[in-house]
Amino acid sequence: MTSKPERIALTENLGISRLVCGLWQVADIEKNGTTIDPDTGADALEAYAKGGFDTFDMADHYGTAEIITGRLLSRYPTREGRPVAFTKWCPEPGLMTREVVRRGVEERLTRLGVEKIDLLQFHWWTFEHPAWLDALHEMEEMRREGLIEALGVTNFDAAHLAVALADGIRIATNQVSFSLVDRRAAGSLSELCARTGVRLLAYGTLCGGFLSEKWLGQPEPQQIPDWSRSKYKRFIDTAGGWQAFQEILSAAAAIATKHGVSLSNVASRWVLEHEAVAATIIGARLGESEHRDDNLKVFSFALDDDDRIALDAAFAATRPIPGDCGDEYRKPPFLTASGDLSHHLDAIPSIYKAQAVSGKPGRFRVSSGSVWEPIAGYSRAVRIGERILVSGTTATHAADRCVAPGDAGAQTTYVLDKIAASIAALGGSMEDVVRTRIYLRNADLWEPVSRAHGRVFGEILPANTLIEAGNLVGDYEVEIEAEAICTEGLPSL
Repeated sequence: MTSKPERIALTENLGISRLVCGLWQVADIEKNGTTIDPDTGADALEAYAKGGFDTFDMADHYGTAEIITGRLLSRYPTREGRPVAFTKWCPEPGLMTREVVRRGVEERLTRLGVEKIDLLQFHWWTFEHPAWLDALHEMEEMRREGLIEALGVTNFDAAHLAVALADGIRIATNQVSFSLVDRRAAGSLSELCARTGVRLLAYGTLCGGFLSEKWLGQPEPQQIPDWSRSKYKRFIDTAGGWQAFQEILSAAAAIATKHGVSLSNVASRWVLEHEAVAATIIGARLGESEHRDDNLKVFSFALDDDDRIALDAAFAATRPIPGDCGDEYRKPPFLTASGDLSHHLDAIPSIYKAQAVSGKPGRFRVSSGSVWEPIAGYSRAVRIGERILVSGTTATHAADRCVAPGDAGAQTTYVLDKIAASIAALGGSMEDVVRTRIYLRNADLWEPVSRAHGRVFGEILPANTLIEAGNLVGDYEVEIEAEAICTEGLPSL
């Protein structure tokens, strides 16, 4: 058996372990307000690093994980041979000015005590607020300045990762849930990775410990006090329930016996063998059971065709997790630890603000702030009674720039986010849309535009018209109008 985890290159200058130590449990250990002594924590991490588990993943909200890791990094006089530190910046949506972004990144540099962050990952709660592109462009500038080695994102679906790439952001990784239970990342996201070279960092690979012998043949738990494991129980329930999950466990257990490894090894191996996956993230609970020797067995075997056939047969008894990667944070059924983020998302400020139209009772409007709205005399969207009408919308960002020039599919994704934000500001939702009209630069663009439209409206199914409009202005490949009927929820002004 190998004595250390396999390694892989994320960039020319950044090699990592294919088993990354996740430090989210630091926040759990410190939840009572008592922090871990930085040197004691660093000692625990150094034991991992000496065993080849020298790549650590953390975030701005993982308690003092960045400080503990910074103390470890300070023990290495040069970057050569030093452990690798990933961290995340997860700001609340709002204006992402140069100052806001740099302050967030510089705090990560300070807490880690480094001049360059190995991998900085960005999380965004709702794509209806477009400032995520401003944040990524500023972080990309900091990467070019040498403050960041590699730039990543977390919980991005394929469509929005494609927007970022088409808009010129150099994304190295996307950290997403990926397991025998949650197989969404094996679809369109992996296809995009194959085309672009982005690599996936997989978390939740063991479903919070559910993918182990401990749960094989056991009755369904009725109470789960652990907040993280409760999230993965929601995934199990959504995928078909406990009996369907037992089918997966049984198949994985048989494969484990065949190869002389653990069930958890099989679960990790299945994820690692996907070409898009650079590494899986395993929990590192400081000072407690570490399971390093068992984790190394992941590299002692490979799944064969019979193994994959057995797992596919078990998958057939389950239901796909709905949506794409990251939807659990942005859309019902909110398969997160809290189980419902609607209150959190409702608190995020809208990019648009509804206004009553003077002299027109029952009429409301929203403006995008474009200089052309007062000049040409139009609104981004108008609500009259139950009807919401959205003007022709293009992939214009911050009123002056075309997003993803030349990429009709990415532009459609961005346009539909703008439409969703417009309708939401007037009290409606995309589920209320009854009609869309799409104008294309040329007829050859119909397929990527239709696929992007279908990702949003595949279950809503509004009436729809595609029109070849000829030469749209500038770099715009597509323009979309929408109409919605909303029977409740007039905006509160």
